[in-house]
Amino acid sequence: MTWRRVLLLSCLSAVVLLAVLREGTGASVGTRQAAGEEAPDGVKQKIFMQESDASNFLKRRGKRSPPSKDEVNVENRQKLRADELRREHYEEQRNEFENFVEEQNDEQEERSREAVEQWRQWHYDGLYPSYLYNRHHI
Repeated sequence: MTWRRVLLLSCLSAVVLLAVLREGTGASVGTRQAAGEEAPDGVKQKIFMQESDASNFLKRRGKRSPPSKDEVNVENRQKLRADELRREHYEEQRNEFENFVEEQNDEQEERSREAVEQWRQWHYDGLYPSYLYNRHHI
C-alpha cells in the first residue's frame, strides 16, 4: 500500500515539474516576440547569416582541405616556440647536472687530497724531502 502512495506521489511531482518547466521555457522568450512584435533586423543579422554565407563557411575548410597560409604560419610558430622551450628546459637540466657533477668531483678531490696529506704526515720520517718519495726503484 505504501509503495502505491510513493509511486503516485512521484508521478504527481513529475507532472508538476514538467508543467513548471514548460511554462518557464515559454516565459524565456523576449517580451517583443511574446507581444507579436518582430525583432529589429540588426539583431537578426548579428545572430543569423545568409544561407550562401553559411554554406561557404562550412565548405571553406573541410577535414581534407589544405590549411590556409595563416594557419600554417601559426602552427609553425607554435611548434618553434615549443621547441625553443623544450631546448631551454633541457639546457637548464644539463647545466644543473654539470654543476652537480663538478661539485661532486671537487668534493672527491678534496677528500683524496686530505687523505694523501694525512698519509704523508703519518709516514713522515723527519727527512725533507721524504725518503719514500725520493728513493729510486731498481
